[in-house]
Amino acid sequence: MKCPNCGYTESKVTDSRPTDEYTTIRRRRECLSCQRRFTTYEIIDTIPITVVKKNGKKELFDRNKLLTGIMKACDKRSVTREQMEGIVSDIESELQNALCTEFQSKHIGVLVMDRLKELDEVAYVRFASVHREFKDLQSFMQALEEIARNKTDTSEQ
Repeated sequence: MKCPNCGYTESKVTDSRPTDEYTTIRRRRECLSCQRRFTTYEIIDTIPITVVKKNGKKELFDRNKLLTGIMKACDKRSVTREQMEGIVSDIESELQNALCTEFQSKHIGVLVMDRLKELDEVAYVRFASVHREFKDLQSFMQALEEIARNKTDTSEQ
């Protein structure tokens, strides 16, 4: 690390501690040439995730946009804010850990639906109705029947 005072590139770490959010590490350093102390911050370098929309347009992944969609689906349901943020964090981690940096919005929608299906069926149907773009009542009813079938299959086991 280059000293901001004299420009010497060798320093020693005298103190190291995480920040309040545990997303950054604060390090106190001492220059081995001029003995001045300075602070550096270490953060995880993340690769930007690109989302390819249905129309082919590309945009950067926005966790707030995803959270807003989930919040709309969970409106007036017994799903807590922490649970919704957990879904977003879980999906963001899954995308970051994938070998790909570009994802179809359809794929992200499926990840959300999988998690909402386990959490709240009504929120799942609300999200699915927007994501799958149900054209008529029959396609909507098919989604409801699928939920009912899965529910009876799991209760029989």
